[in-house]
Amino acid sequence: MTLDRLAAVGLSLPDLGGRELGAVLPAALAALGAPGIVPGRDAEADRARLGVPHADHVVVVLLDGLGHHQLDARRGHAPFLRTTESGVISAGFPTTTATSLAMFGTGRAAGATGMTGYTAHNPATGAAANLVSWDGAGDPETWQREPSLLRLAAEADITVTTLGKRRFAGSGLTRAALSGGEFVGADPLAQRVDEAIARARRPGLTYLYWGEIDAAGHQHGWQSDPWVAALEEADQELRRLRARLPRRAAMVVTADHGMVDVTGAPRWDLGNEPALARGIRLVAGEPRALHLHLEDAGAADAVAARWSDVLDGHGVPMTRDQAVGAGLFGAVAPHVEPRIGDVVVAMAGRATVVDSRTQSAQALGLIGVHGSLTEDELRVPLLVAHG
Repeated sequence: MTLDRLAAVGLSLPDLGGRELGAVLPAALAALGAPGIVPGRDAEADRARLGVPHADHVVVVLLDGLGHHQLDARRGHAPFLRTTESGVISAGFPTTTATSLAMFGTGRAAGATGMTGYTAHNPATGAAANLVSWDGAGDPETWQREPSLLRLAAEADITVTTLGKRRFAGSGLTRAALSGGEFVGADPLAQRVDEAIARARRPGLTYLYWGEIDAAGHQHGWQSDPWVAALEEADQELRRLRARLPRRAAMVVTADHGMVDVTGAPRWDLGNEPALARGIRLVAGEPRALHLHLEDAGAADAVAARWSDVLDGHGVPMTRDQAVGAGLFGAVAPHVEPRIGDVVVAMAGRATVVDSRTQSAQALGLIGVHGSLTEDELRVPLLVAHG
């Protein structure tokens, strides 16, 4: 029944265990001849499924915020990415950076990692923890208990390098899901590509993160000139990386989620919608994928029904049991269950629910957002190339 409700408003399930973001690093490790170090996955099957060739070095690039459908719509601005795109894979749910980077870094979905949204209920405090800034989340290794694949690779004597902005070194999110090996801070994309080219001359694994496409989309929308400029820069630099890869090196490029522009779209605000706010103790997640923690957990069915009436087809409210039973989060560990809302809401189309009582003016003003299960948010590109 839940699956029918999702499908009726154009929402899809993640392809967990198949062609999904959590398969990328296992596939890269299998390509390096180390499939056995990946727990809980058949890494060699992931490698074959994604088409990653055996190599001495694999450079894995993650472009934050670049959905397949946005890339396809702007194909003329990204000739390298569009002509080299090998296929499409699925992000997890919610389609948001904290969830996706943990999925990428561990090979496991949010039900295992506990990275259930941009913000998440912290059962230890009763408040919302921000899983990007790491405010209120406590010890990263306690919050996220699945092993980092980068760390497992480094412990198996694979040379592992992470390339990102200097300020991300030792951050809570990095420690939670992407620890292991050497972190090299470089702010311009060109410097990261230069470093990746140099590292690719020796056996190993390099992970390169780039967040400017997502940042431009949030501020200006993915249909804006700044977004296109960020896409063009990434396309040019990745074309250069591909051209200078050594013969026995490979590169894999993907993304963590897509995006929708919400200017002019339906929006509800808990600050002036008593029917939505009633009985809600804490709102976590994000405007496209909400976790509602209730004053009375026994009222979940009634709250979900009331929200369904108000949203009128612009979102699918589900009780926790319904959302978990539908497989939205994969297998859910006992310590993760309280982080999932008593009611979970996946928004349809371009609609959002915000809360002006707690969200900043900057957050309320975002043009590009993500988190839900539309094709625009869920499907991300996969590019595989070799030297």
